[in-house]
Amino acid sequence: MSGGNGEPLGRMMPLASPSLRGPPRAVVHHRRVTKVPADTPMERNSTMKRIAAMAWRTLRGSVQWRVLWLWHATFMVGVSGIVKDDEGRVLLLRHRLWPEHRQWGLPTGYAKRSETFEDTVSREVLEETGLTVRVRDLVNLESGYRLRVEVAYTADLIGGDINLDSFEVLEAQWFATDRLPEGLLESHRTLIQKTR
Repeated sequence: MSGGNGEPLGRMMPLASPSLRGPPRAVVHHRRVTKVPADTPMERNSTMKRIAAMAWRTLRGSVQWRVLWLWHATFMVGVSGIVKDDEGRVLLLRHRLWPEHRQWGLPTGYAKRSETFEDTVSREVLEETGLTVRVRDLVNLESGYRLRVEVAYTADLIGGDINLDSFEVLEAQWFATDRLPEGLLESHRTLIQKTR
């Protein structure tokens, strides 16, 4: 096949116009497009995609988000707080529901729908210990788990008296970062070491 000037289609031809500045340019002659018959699977698939796109655009806003939420994988978000007092000690809890050989860990809980992760840290610390904190920096965001994502923030003690949620927490203590207890969850030990 050839283009209008006798050259094969797809071949590049230099422009010879002396009025153009710079290096010679090339013109590409495009290949002809063959229309696919309407009754083929490819054309039906293309029609379905156009219909799906039109339907998606009519949904708008929150309905689209709900559909996406149902369609895609959902995860629980575990949030931990590395809470320190004014002496630099870290708050650790002995969790009732954790395995007996590794019950010590940071204040931890799952984010609620429409809650920021910072608010999750504040809520969990208050619920588990009665203490009030100011959340500061994100120190860890870890994915790759099957059903969850883990997030950790640093936080400063603002006030309050320890008043434990006895259903979840057996004990709460302040520890120097170089004197952490045996039975501390290893991933929490690593988080604490990141904030030294």
